[in-house]
Formats: sequence, C-alpha cells, structure tokens
Amino acid sequence: MGYLVIKCGGSILEQLPISFFENIVSLMKDQQLKPIIVHGGGPNITQLLTQLEIHSTFHEGLRVTSNEVLDIVEMVLSGSVNKSIVRQIIAAGGMAFGLSGVDGMLLVGKPISSTSELGYVGKIESVNPRFVKLLAEEGAIPVISPIAIDGDGQRWNINGDIAAAAIAKALCAPLYMVSDVPGILKNGQVLSQVSISEVEELLKDETISGGMIPKAQAALECLRSGVEEVVIINGLEENGLIKLINGMPIGTKIMEDITCKISQ
Repeated sequence: MGYLVIKCGGSILEQLPISFFENIVSLMKDQQLKPIIVHGGGPNITQLLTQLEIHSTFHEGLRVTSNEVLDIVEMVLSGSVNKSIVRQIIAAGGMAFGLSGVDGMLLVGKPISSTSELGYVGKIESVNPRFVKLLAEEGAIPVISPIAIDGDGQRWNINGDIAAAAIAKALCAPLYMVSDVPGILKNGQVLSQVSISEVEELLKDETISGGMIPKAQAALECLRSGVEEVVIINGLEENGLIKLINGMPIGTKIMEDITCKISQ
C-alpha cells in the first residue's frame, strides 16, 4: 500500500460533493492506497478576518501574517475547516483523524525569508511523519492543517501547497493538488502534461500567476526531490480521483522530461 498525498484547496472545500470524499475512501479500501489529506482554507480565513475587521493583504499569492492574523489562521485551519473535512470523510464511510503540523512537531517551520514583509509566514525545515504513518497503518485517513512550529514554540503559517509538497517528499508519495481550476492554463487551454522546464518558463513569463504560483513551485520542489508525479486537478470533476488513478487524462500532470501537451 503506497501513500498518496491529496491537497485540497480552500477555494473549493465548500463546493466538494460527498462523492469526492467517497472517492478518497475508495482509494484506501479498493485501490489499496493510503491517502493523506492536506488542506487550505483561505476563503474561510478571509471571511472571519473581515467579520472581525482585521486587515489582511497578500504578496505573491501568500497571506501576509501578523500575530493577530496568525491566531485567526490557526483557529480556522486547525479548527473548523479541519474538522469539517474529518466529518465528511466519516460520512463517506471512512475513518479520519484531524491534526495540524504543530501536533507531534509534524511540520517544523522557519521564516520564509529574512525580511518581515510576510510576517509569520514560514517554510518547512523538516517533516516528522511518524504519527501520520502510524495513523495510516491503522486504516485512518490523516487530515492535516498547514500550521508549523519551531523549537521555540513559534507557530508559522505555511501555504497549503508547500506543506503538502513537503509531506509528499517525506513519504515519497505522488501529490494530487485539488483546486477549483482544471489545471495549468496557457492561452485559455489546459496543459495536460508539462515538464519541469516548461513550468519554469511559464513562471518566468507570468503565464502562471497568483495562487497558481505556490502550486507550481511546490510541484517543482517535489519533482526535484524524487517524487514521481504531481497533478493539479479540478475537484468538481466527477470521480476525478478515481479517473486519475486509473490512468485517464485529467488536469495537468507535471513530470520530468516530457513534451508539453494541450488537452483537447
């Protein structure tokens, strides 16, 4: 039974049908895989920040995070969003276990840069997947919120794509990024397959922009570290995860040494 990391973007979480979670349970029971869920929750965070009249901005697709914003980020991600996903997996017939990167120092973080421009936004220094593996071995589906911690007890807001990539690297697992877009677009068309060099060029010419930037960067980091496959898919595609596992063309598959292809 191999691991499979599935990153669920916050932009699509509220729209995902029960069939999506049934697919995840099926991957474990019928496909003999061990799914690991990593999630975002940006819209939920923005909504609560707005209600509380706390100002928040973005820089290159990442939320600038003050200590006040960080409290809300952790509350939403590790609380309401995480448990909502756990409940939906249970309703779909699976057994889920929610945790954050803080628990068991699963995600050890550090500042994303030496400047204070992004505040408490971090990057992953190391991953301690021991407890995730134990849960998966017991037949549970771990559901992870991307809050990291360092040795001094400081929390760090980690982009969900970056956190998912780090966990995929630690488990040597394929990474499926589930979003509200059908994949990487070029001239309005979905690229079904792209190489590392193609993604680098798309980032350079800003074809890849906004929230797709951290996804693309996370994918490149995964592939360079030995992960064999990263796919960006639309979570609203009916039985998309099952189709992907069965080799059907869906979303954008990012791999090494391939020729760029556009979906028909």
